[in-house]
Amino acid sequence: MHDIIEQLEKKRAAARQGGGEKRIAAQHAKGKLSARERVELLLDEGSFEEWDMFVEHRCVDFGMADNKIPGDGVVTGYGMINGRLVFVFSQDFTVFGGALSEAHAEKICKVMDQAMKVGAPVIGLNDSGGARIQEGVASLGGYAEVFQRNVMASGVIPQISLIMGPCAGGAVYSPAMTDFIFMVKDSSYMFVTGPDVVKTVTHEEVTAEELGGAITHTGKSGVADRAFDNDVEALLMLRRFFNYLPLNNRAGTPSRPSGDPADRSDHSLDTLVPDSPNKAYDITELILKVVDDGDFFELQPDYAKNIVIGMARMEGRTVGIVANNPLVLAGCLDIKSSIKAARFVRFCDAFSIPVITFVDVPGFMPGTSQEWSGIIKHGAKLLYAYAECTVPKVTVITRKAYGGAYDVMSSKHLRGDVNFAWPNAEIAVMGAKGAVEIIFRADIGDAEKIAARTKEYQDRFANPYVAASRGFIDDVIIPHNTRKRIVRALRTLKTKQLSNPAKKHDNIPL
Repeated sequence: MHDIIEQLEKKRAAARQGGGEKRIAAQHAKGKLSARERVELLLDEGSFEEWDMFVEHRCVDFGMADNKIPGDGVVTGYGMINGRLVFVFSQDFTVFGGALSEAHAEKICKVMDQAMKVGAPVIGLNDSGGARIQEGVASLGGYAEVFQRNVMASGVIPQISLIMGPCAGGAVYSPAMTDFIFMVKDSSYMFVTGPDVVKTVTHEEVTAEELGGAITHTGKSGVADRAFDNDVEALLMLRRFFNYLPLNNRAGTPSRPSGDPADRSDHSLDTLVPDSPNKAYDITELILKVVDDGDFFELQPDYAKNIVIGMARMEGRTVGIVANNPLVLAGCLDIKSSIKAARFVRFCDAFSIPVITFVDVPGFMPGTSQEWSGIIKHGAKLLYAYAECTVPKVTVITRKAYGGAYDVMSSKHLRGDVNFAWPNAEIAVMGAKGAVEIIFRADIGDAEKIAARTKEYQDRFANPYVAASRGFIDDVIIPHNTRKRIVRALRTLKTKQLSNPAKKHDNIPL
């Protein structure tokens, strides 16, 4: 028996070594952790249960029959994050550059299948050079098996991808179908075709970092949600983010005790919005002052900054926040911001997370660039997301809500549950100046008349009371009571039940 146990320990030790000390040292030299170190840091101490440690590839071509490493380039299993179950796979760059083989893919598929059965999230730590070329189509088939599970798991269990090294070719499409993508600056990148192929085909000179680095995908493409400075920060922030997420689509939103009083007022909010309608202010300040303990986990902070999205808590319960940001493009909705917010709202809806919307929007962004790029269809995505959404929806209009953008931003007409406005809010088809120039076009040459008409229009429509008189606004609230009123609304909506008509699936304008 002693010999058998000794043999087992030898096999385990070989698997733990991965590609060997030299390659692990090379990872460390690049400022990167090994696959196992990452898992240890992500999960609660001593909670990791590894599966398939002894799996090896079955390839015999190109000398691979004599080149086998236990585990085959990916560490898989399950463990706990703050006492909550999660399934994990961590690709090991020290083993064949983390390249995906058929056996490697089977290991990933196994944990994904199990996660679906038990209703627990899946986190993928990606660090892979792509498909294992020696295996040819078997490797490609492995990717497709993973893709299929990504699709089946979507909206059922949260899926998070943390890109911690290269992620190229077909490998990028699995993260793309997960709910959130985080990256590490200067050491991770994602692209469908690498710099060499780009140079060959299009003759463009570009570095891997410029083409698909963390800054590119968090700022230019919007592919990634956050970028962190190093592996350690990324994993610790992922632990923090995980606390906001439900385990599955039936588990309900997580709750944690909060010492922040539900009826807390903040009188600084009374002066947050400037008197001048053309002056900007930071909507993030409002969010931080309203949510529990000023704790807000913003997503995509460097992309489409004219809208702010992220996770927070109210009375200890997770909520999703969507807010127009007047500091950027005056808070106008454009293509990028519409897509950004739409996807987030749909995630919240899939996992029963209430959505709080702060509105200060002068309209959709005008211009040929927007129209020719399809703002009609892309703007409709946000409208569609809010209209389809059945979770509790609380809306606060802080200043402007003009035109179609008023409709889109979780209005009463899109089944908004509780819709508030601040006293200085303006809910109208458009601003007074533009409206008067259309209605009284004949008087445009007469400055005095136009000024009088503008004041008349402002007095009549530049307020929340016309909408309130129609029941489109439930109440006009004092800014410093915003937190209290949202909390009360959410309490009321805890037992909300609403279902959409039965259908195979919808046809959102993609």
